[in-house]
Amino acid sequence: LSSSLLVSFSLLMYISFRNFCLTPALVCSEAFSVFLHKHCPVVAERFSPTPWCWGGRFQTLVCAVLKSRPPVAYRNELIRTDDGGQISLDWVDNQASAAYPKSSTRPTILILPGLTGNSKQSYVLHAISQATRRGYRCVVFNNRGVAGEELLTPVTYCAANTSDLEHVVQHVKGLYPHAPVLGAGVSMGGMLLLNYLGRKRTESGMVAGFTISVPWDAQKSSDSMEEPLNWLLFNKYLTSGLCRAVTRHRKILEKVVDVDYVLKAQTIREFDERFTTLLFGYKSCTDYYRDASPDKKLPNTAVPILCLNAADDPFSPQNAFPLTIVRSLPNVALLLTAHGGHIAFLQGLFPRGESYMERLFGQFVQAVFEHPSDINKACGIEEEQRS
Repeated sequence: LSSSLLVSFSLLMYISFRNFCLTPALVCSEAFSVFLHKHCPVVAERFSPTPWCWGGRFQTLVCAVLKSRPPVAYRNELIRTDDGGQISLDWVDNQASAAYPKSSTRPTILILPGLTGNSKQSYVLHAISQATRRGYRCVVFNNRGVAGEELLTPVTYCAANTSDLEHVVQHVKGLYPHAPVLGAGVSMGGMLLLNYLGRKRTESGMVAGFTISVPWDAQKSSDSMEEPLNWLLFNKYLTSGLCRAVTRHRKILEKVVDVDYVLKAQTIREFDERFTTLLFGYKSCTDYYRDASPDKKLPNTAVPILCLNAADDPFSPQNAFPLTIVRSLPNVALLLTAHGGHIAFLQGLFPRGESYMERLFGQFVQAVFEHPSDINKACGIEEEQRS
């Protein structure tokens, strides 16, 4: 009897694990799907999350604690903006690139971190590791005031305002006009990237876009993050990070906001109501969230875009995924895993090294840079539109 029970239990665990390990759903046009299956074979693989890491919340927390941090040596550059502010860029020039020895034509990846992130985040370091081993150059766009630099004007950043990103892209293209640029955005950085690509259309200066764990609808994301457990595990922490940045730049920010009132915010929504909406001239937080949401901007984009999301991401609820919109577009692909959490997608028993999202990123950027004509043809992009 005990032997039978053991066999039954083992079979049940095997079936459960098989159900846990599913092939991601790829939502895109047939032509784009053919290209991705050929040049990014990871899209057709079963995603096998770390077996003891059940649930999106646990994946997200474990990733923050365990993920390794590959060593990266940056070259920092501070550039000035038209309003007198400054932006900190962290470069990895990859001068030893064997594949692209000429700096003038070396493909460049512009990385946009998340809400309170910067070039020191583990996901940024892993992305750079993937890119540099393939011979590419990287530059990290740190939002104003988050990378240790001084805030020179009472202006920070938000997911809807793309003026700083436009300034950075112009700067990068000015330095290397013959080098293709791919934008890679993570979480809020992905929102910013998609909003930028939607507004600039064929004038984006980029050849493609890639996003990880982007919140598609800011209002729905906020609602999800205010669920009691999500507030305790994530929202409270992120809000504290935003408030610490305000405290650090208090002297200049108190010229435009009531800093003491801002610092009492208990949620990201409260912070946005008391700070972001005022700084960027919105009538309400609802108006800001509507403008910040990238889902409706997708039809205006004009470059190939691959977006990775997990159905159990507490930051980006599944009911916000723009499936109908993506299905109608030739140039946008949405890759959905059943599990993976927020910027996690952990694999292996001890998930410290590269995971699913890093492998997907590496394969996609290589596919874009090495097969530009094929991907543009697959996405219905005309020759004259290419950056």
